[in-house]
Amino acid sequence: MEKTTLTTLDPEKLRAVMRAWSAGVTVVTSIHEGAKHGMTVNSFTSISLEPPVITVALRGTTRTHELASKSHAFGLTILSVEQARISDLFAGKVSGVEDRFANLQTETLVTGAPLIVGGLAWLDCRVMQTFDVGENTLFIAEVVAAREMNDKQPLIYHNREYWGLSGKLRP
Repeated sequence: MEKTTLTTLDPEKLRAVMRAWSAGVTVVTSIHEGAKHGMTVNSFTSISLEPPVITVALRGTTRTHELASKSHAFGLTILSVEQARISDLFAGKVSGVEDRFANLQTETLVTGAPLIVGGLAWLDCRVMQTFDVGENTLFIAEVVAAREMNDKQPLIYHNREYWGLSGKLRP
């Protein structure tokens, strides 16, 4: 089979086009040897129900990537519409914060990865495989525990802004 040569597309062009894609907002968290970290991620999807498998993409230079790689586990919190500030916090948009978990209530299920209280749903995952793709790593993980809260609305990210199901949240 012939090797395909990829064309070079300007990353800013792709970024502009991807702004048209609306996505739910999640925070991926991990812990290893007492060190914990998390980051806002929208590159998440379910890929199998039986067995329960999801995938997330994490930038290779992040602390969350390092901890998930070492611990072979991570937690994923699907954020509710009330948690836009938490999304900003874990995206590194809140200045002067050293510990993103300070003043946040968390809980754990099976792996010990911290899950953020107040979310819509939580997945506790064990890493099955990883694939390096450009600047990111694709983590394929088995869901070992899951919980949901159905009485809240999801936080949605579209065109660099947060939205709820009833419309835009911020001017």
